[in-house]
Amino acid sequence: MSDKIAVITGSSSGFGLLTAVELAQAGFRVVASMRDLGRRAKLDEAVGAAGVAPRIDARRLDVTEFDAIPGFVESVVRDYGRIDVLVNNAGFAVAGFAEDLKLEEIRTQFETNFFGQVAMTQAAIPVMRRQRSGHIIMVSSIAGLHGTMTLSSYSASKHALEGWTESLRLEVNSLGIKVVLVEPGSFQTDIWTRGAVMGEKATKETSPNFQRSLRMRDRVGTIPKADPAEVARLIAAVAQDPNPRLRYLIGRDAKIQLATKRILPWKWHERMIANFLKIDGE
Repeated sequence: MSDKIAVITGSSSGFGLLTAVELAQAGFRVVASMRDLGRRAKLDEAVGAAGVAPRIDARRLDVTEFDAIPGFVESVVRDYGRIDVLVNNAGFAVAGFAEDLKLEEIRTQFETNFFGQVAMTQAAIPVMRRQRSGHIIMVSSIAGLHGTMTLSSYSASKHALEGWTESLRLEVNSLGIKVVLVEPGSFQTDIWTRGAVMGEKATKETSPNFQRSLRMRDRVGTIPKADPAEVARLIAAVAQDPNPRLRYLIGRDAKIQLATKRILPWKWHERMIANFLKIDGE
């Protein structure tokens, strides 16, 4: 087949949905996967409005069902012959001060944000190795480069993804496989609403951090969040770049956070964050 084939995880909303549209408009045939096909209405509406519905193949995939992933990849190759781009986008955030998070909540965070991406990548690499080509794009976050208060497990999962991806890129460059990290800052996606999960203890007034959480929640709500279409356009551009960089930081807030972390003495940096987020005190 002449069409290039892209597989995207987490395509029911946010970056995944918008990237599916961008890649379809760029001429890709897109396998847009999601955990629940009952939530595909927003994707169908978007691709219909863009006039690319025939280029979208929506399929069910839960990236934490690890045993099902090799079969999913095999079905794509059976139907389309190849995979040119894998966009590992599926993810969510567990919110709450680290003191309040249960170990099982943190484990669930890692199963989606880290192990799910690893499993998808491991299933796709043999296909791309045979082709001697392919792009693997990891949707990471500024939180993978900069610790984020009340999102410790999310940040940890993205830090793990950053280290694993950097190592992977060194391993597969010579095979013609391009591995890339896209690191967004604050963009208006479901990760702030439906995709945000509060730790069970963090929501209770018995938490020693309850009042601090309320203050921080109100402060975070005032932070401007950019148009997520910017990230989708970047991912589509990277997918078509024959020689992409390892990292693409995107978002004014992300660039400011990383710059201040690198430039300021750490004590100044942490005091600035504490003052901004209003979390001092009990």
